Amino acid sequence: MATDEATLIIRDVRPWGGARSDIRVAGGRIVSVTATGAGDDVAGGASASASGGAGAGAGAGARVVDGRGQLALPGLVNTHAHVDKSWWGHEWESYGGEPGTQGRIAHERARRDALGIPSEPVATRVLREGLRTGTTRVRTHVDVDLGVGLRGIEAVRAAADALDGAVEVSIVAFPQDGVLRRPGVLDLLRQAATAGADHIGGLDPSLIDRDPVGQLDGLFAIAADTGCGIDIHLHEPAELGAFAFDLVLDRVERLGIAPGRVNIAHGFAIIDVDPVRRRDLLARMASLGVTMTTVAPVRMRQLPLHEFDEAGVRFGFGTDGIRDLWSPYGDGDLLGIAWQYARAGGVVRDEDLTRVVELATRDGARFVTDEAHDLVAGARADVVLLDAENPMDALVRRVPRSLVVAGGRVFDPAELAQRPWE
Repeated sequence: MATDEATLIIRDVRPWGGARSDIRVAGGRIVSVTATGAGDDVAGGASASASGGAGAGAGAGARVVDGRGQLALPGLVNTHAHVDKSWWGHEWESYGGEPGTQGRIAHERARRDALGIPSEPVATRVLREGLRTGTTRVRTHVDVDLGVGLRGIEAVRAAADALDGAVEVSIVAFPQDGVLRRPGVLDLLRQAATAGADHIGGLDPSLIDRDPVGQLDGLFAIAADTGCGIDIHLHEPAELGAFAFDLVLDRVERLGIAPGRVNIAHGFAIIDVDPVRRRDLLARMASLGVTMTTVAPVRMRQLPLHEFDEAGVRFGFGTDGIRDLWSPYGDGDLLGIAWQYARAGGVVRDEDLTRVVELATRDGARFVTDEAHDLVAGARADVVLLDAENPMDALVRRVPRSLVVAGGRVFDPAELAQRPWE
């Protein structure tokens, strides 16, 4: 099939709030974005979820979607999820167990088997809900421990296959129960990396394993041997957390780990430390290509947008857990997390609101893929339509998604809707 013979035309949309345009798609990729009506190759007007006719250059039987002048954005990107461990699809699960990281780990271990965690149905429901709200790419942490082995990774891969690749999934093998304190976990992480996990994770090396040097040396040895990346949960506060930052950065520098291959999730310490210490940490992170992800917790100050951008440190947004044994909150809507970050961080100016949307879409994709993720020719056809004036309006109103195109496949959010308890 010639690349100019579109199989899908998304007609009359406003990419990033700009001029009305037609987006042509073939082979799951955008082949052109042109002014609406240019070349007069689209006949008639179909509804936003129906097929219509197409004229010259569209390809025989091309589907036409009429966007009715709506805002078009690239697919949302969830850079920090746990799609293996939700109770979405079950009846209400009362919050139980003890608070704190250790308490939540213990409670999850006690209840997960009864809830079918991990399993393909669990992961599929979560990915499907993310797709309904416009998420087309996900980096997800998947528990790897002595109880489940690598079964969770297998379940998440099966879930991605069940959605036929509509959601591109990147997997982090995550040692939720600790690394060194559970003999055999390092071996499991190495097996996961060897079997194709994109990253391996870690968790609070001082507070959980009480051996930060040992944990990080073990993780970085696996990364150096297998070529996988590292994405470490770091909740440790203030100078304790900053010390962990230093240890991570020391190893990235010493081993020559490629930029973008090491990420620090949460990283609360970067907010706790004084501005000079933060400036120095950010400068070093930028020089080594170490990134960050945040779930924008409402109880804490947010990562400072301008300081990160000015330093050149990439960061992305994630949902974290979605209605799971850690918290009943979370609905999988990445735009909601971006809203939470902006609102809690006092983001109000147009350019900053737009920047937040860029981080939730175009720029967040670098946590999942190396390819361009935008409404441009050559990019994977991930397009979200919203009845909004511009990106700022879409963010502050959390505008419902009208239509989602993922890898060139058209999804009606209403048809993807599911009751959380069924």
